[in-house]
Amino acid sequence: MAKPDDRSNNASRIRNSIENTEQNLQEAQSYLDEHAEEISPQELSAIQSKNKGRQAAIEGFQSELQDEEPLES
Repeated sequence: MAKPDDRSNNASRIRNSIENTEQNLQEAQSYLDEHAEEISPQELSAIQSKNKGRQAAIEGFQSELQDEEPLES
C-alpha cells in the first residue's frame, strides 16, 4: 500500500534547501575569491558553472516556496 501524500512540511523543506544551496554557493564563491589565480581554467569554469546552477536552483526553490506557503498553516 502506498504512503499517503503528506505535504505539510514542504515549505520548511524548501526553505532548508534554499539555505543549504545558498551556503554552498557562498562557500564556492569564497574559494574562488581566495584561490582563483591558483586553480586551472577548467576548475574555475566548473565552479562558475555550478554556481550558475545553484543560483537557478535557488530561484526555482523560491518560486516553489511561494506556491507552498499559502498551504502552510
